Amino acid sequence: MTEHPTIAGEGFHPHLPAGQDGPPLPLRNRLHHIRADGLDGDTAQTGGMRRFAAISGKTVGSERLWMGQTHVAPATASSDHHHGASETAIYVVSGRPEFVFLDDSGAGGPQEIRLVTGPGDYIFVPPYVPHREENPDPDGEAVVVIARSTQEAVVVNLPGLYALPADGAAG
Repeated sequence: MTEHPTIAGEGFHPHLPAGQDGPPLPLRNRLHHIRADGLDGDTAQTGGMRRFAAISGKTVGSERLWMGQTHVAPATASSDHHHGASETAIYVVSGRPEFVFLDDSGAGGPQEIRLVTGPGDYIFVPPYVPHREENPDPDGEAVVVIARSTQEAVVVNLPGLYALPADGAAG
């Protein structure tokens, strides 16, 4: 098979440059395979749950994405928290975790909302929205996969579940 140089603007990957200006960055010049037993537990944590990083700036050199797993033990609730400016997407792998937040969009003040999920469900958590995860199952662990729009697991633990001011600042 004849090899052809990649030309910017042409071919299968038109965004790739034809040459490099210097040596490739060690974490940014190849695909990364993170095995299930290779997840990194040295990441931001919240009481009542355990997070494990798979994709992060530390593990693979990611610049705009964090992805990993969260495990919530049986009959456990996490502490209240938010994820700063990060958008968070959650995919439920196992268990029936519940996601709790305050909805202050209606008349009469904030109302606690509980989203009951199951395997295959997705949850989207906008930036700065205080919430908590609960696993009411007395026997089984709940496991979810999380993706964030930041390279690290941004977690701001809170003293309670409350609505934040419009500017996103806690207080």
